[in-house]
Order: sequence, then C-alpha cells, then structure tokens
Amino acid sequence: MKHLSSNSADFWSELAQLLAWESSSEERIEQTVKQIIADIRQQGDAALVELTNKFDRRAVSKAMELEIPHHRLKQAFDGLPEAGQKSLATAAARIRSYHERQTQSSWHYVEADGTLLGQQVTPLDRVGLYVPGGKAAYPSSVLMNAVPAKVAGVGQLIMVVPTPDEVVNEWVLAAAYVGGVDRVFTVGGAQAVAALAYGTETMPAVDKIVGPGNIYVATAKRIVFGTVGIDMIAGPSEILVVSDGLTDPDWIAMDLFSQAEHDEDAQSILVTWDAEHAMAVQASIDKLLPQQPRQDIIRTALTNRGGIVVVKDEQEAAKVVNYVSPEHLELSVEDPQAWLPKIRHAGAIFMGRYTAEAIGDYCAGPNHVLPTARTARFSSPLGVYDFQKRSSLIFCSPEGAATLGEIAGTLADAEGLHAHAASARYRVIGR
Repeated sequence: MKHLSSNSADFWSELAQLLAWESSSEERIEQTVKQIIADIRQQGDAALVELTNKFDRRAVSKAMELEIPHHRLKQAFDGLPEAGQKSLATAAARIRSYHERQTQSSWHYVEADGTLLGQQVTPLDRVGLYVPGGKAAYPSSVLMNAVPAKVAGVGQLIMVVPTPDEVVNEWVLAAAYVGGVDRVFTVGGAQAVAALAYGTETMPAVDKIVGPGNIYVATAKRIVFGTVGIDMIAGPSEILVVSDGLTDPDWIAMDLFSQAEHDEDAQSILVTWDAEHAMAVQASIDKLLPQQPRQDIIRTALTNRGGIVVVKDEQEAAKVVNYVSPEHLELSVEDPQAWLPKIRHAGAIFMGRYTAEAIGDYCAGPNHVLPTARTARFSSPLGVYDFQKRSSLIFCSPEGAATLGEIAGTLADAEGLHAHAASARYRVIGR
C-alpha cells in the first residue's frame, strides 16, 4: 500500500492522485453499447435472444425462454439450507424495518383565503433491477434494491440477471423471492439495460433502472438516462477507516480487505495520527493477505489504489475524510458519536471498533447501495425515496386567484410573456 504523510509538502496532490479513477467509458465501449441499444430498439426480442446467446454462451430460441417462472424463485429458497433461509429472511426483515422509516406521506395546507398547496407522493409504476452475474453473485444486492422498492409501493419489480453457460445462482433467485421481485429474466449486459429502458415484445419497459453492473452496464445506464431514471453510475467500492491507534490491527486489515476483494479497482484507505499503529496495520496486512482466497484481487487493489495516511491529529483526519468523501467510513475510535458533527461527506458511517463495514453490506438494515468516487459530496444512499416521486398540489379559491393572479400577471409582464399574464388575470374577480 502507498504510505502518505500530511507532513509532506505535496500531501494533498498525492492524496488526489491516489483517489483518481477514470469513470468514463472508453470510446470503443461506448460505441459498442450504442450499437447494442440500437439493435434492441429496432429488433426487440430477436436482438435480445441473439445477444444473450452470443455473450452468455447460451442456446435460446425464443425470448419467452429467458423468463424464469415465479414458482422457481420459491423453489430456490426452499432448497437452501435452513441457516441460509433464516439469514436471508432476517436480513430482509431488518432492511425492511429500516426503510419503512424512510417512507414519505402526502401533505397539504390551506391558506386563509382557501388556497390549497401541498405535495402528493406516489410510487413508481415499474422498476428494473439489474443483478450482476460475473465474478461473484450478490443476493445481498437483490435485497438492498428490491426491499425499499416494495416498501415504497412500486407496482412491478422486474429483475434481470445474466446466466452465462446456463448457470443459475440459487441464492440470487432465493433473494428475489424473499425481496418480492415480480418477474425475472435471465439477460444481462447492455442488452438487458436497453430492453428495460425501451421494452421488447416480451420484456416490458420500466420507469427506472437500479442495481450495479460492469462497465458495459454502467455505460448503458448513462446512455438511456432520460428515457428512464437510474439510481447512480457507481464506481469501484471504497472504504476509509479512521483509527485512533487502539483498535486491533488485524481487525483493520480485514476491514480493508473486505472492500479490496470486490475487484482490482476497489480502494481501501487507513487514516490515523498514530505512526506506530500505521506500521502495525501494514504488518497485519502482510501477515493476513496470503490467507485470503481472493488474495490476488486484494493485492492488486491495495497496490494500485490502497493507502495508509498518517495525519497530525483528529482535526486533520476529519479534513481528509471530508475531502475523500468515502463510500464507506469506519470510525474506529473511542467516541465515534463525537465525530459526527465533523463528518460532512460519507455514504455510510460505521461507528465504533466493533462495527465492521461488512455488517452493513448484508444485514444491519441501512442500504449498501452508496455513492462512490467522491459523489457522497452531493448524493445519498439508495432508499425508499428513490422509488417515489412527488407532485405539487395547487388549488386556488376565487379569492386566491385574484391575489395570485395580479402577482403572476405583474411578473409575467416583466418577462414579456403576455399570454401568461392574461391567463393569470382572466380569473381575477370582477374582470
């Protein structure tokens, strides 16, 4: 891992270089994705079948073969060991309990002259959920996306998941059952995103697409945004651990590994004002890494993008945290609550020595779909509010129309929009 010190004259530029990650698609990838989207729009099911057979090495003849019957989801759940069933159900219940507290209600108020103003909150009609099927299977992502959608009241939740070589992951299907997914199609890649965005003869178009994916999926989501909504364009996973030097170095090393094992571009950073502790954590990394099944991925991630940052004090540590704006922030300190007023930018904050980030990935309750690549400066975790929309309510009484009509008319005249002015004034009492 790279070692940085805030005593260095070039510290902030070195930190910026450590964080740098090119999130935009290469031109070749973008052109490929645009062609896939065009094929789906023009040829519908035929293109969906052809592309699925090509990229996932399958032999599908009709688009209807791409859909998994709903009873198959329950079958997958029933086939899990009892501990697996209990873990999925308990995780889903905790996620549901947390997200039920995010629900928003419609509201309005009435002014003295009878004018009513307010906001109506309604769920999205249909949402598409993308689930990766490449390097690893993610039943936890199914729950984190599906449960808040259902809490929000989404009418229909359609999941897409690639099944290369006809390999279906039973945990993913079981999670779809527990999460309340309505329909499942075994398609992936940019073609799945395009089918969700524009619809085909077999797959219905959705209003919003959520869920993680590779660079082709991310590029496709960016291109179709505007036709449909999307959750975010997520970059590689990140963790920043702040340690006061009193946490077991082995614990911290494993927490850094937990995100580094996602992929080679993941980022793990330790920030501490205890130089001896920093070296102890490095020693733990060296000791524990050879024991990890995904050690090659972890080693590449730590070598390319990992960092141990030694700062002067707690105040400077907080400054670094807010600059990094990490997806996951662990406050491995004696009094983590005292730190909260200092933290302005972080996707999720894990408080105290005993709160491993991995708990949040699976079963704590808050969502694990979080802003990456410093976007926590202006965005938030996925939640119920991402599956709802708000409509403004305006009702004018005759008296309200008179008062507001004169104000609107005056402002419209100032803008040179005379039809606006006339429209507002036509309802003025006594005209």
